[in-house]
Amino acid sequence: MTKITVKQVRSKINCPLDQKRTLEALGLRKMGQVVEHDANPAILGMVNKVKHLVSVEETK
Repeated sequence: MTKITVKQVRSKINCPLDQKRTLEALGLRKMGQVVEHDANPAILGMVNKVKHLVSVEETK
């Protein structure tokens, strides 16, 4: 299965509560933090919801 690397690049300070919770569900707690996930539909949907706060790269 394909893996993706998700990095938080913008602050969650003025974001709605659901976007803050989505970042926490992805495992992102701080700016600049990087996490790796499988690219399944649930994770891709969460990334799409906060796409303005994160950067995503595909890894092997």
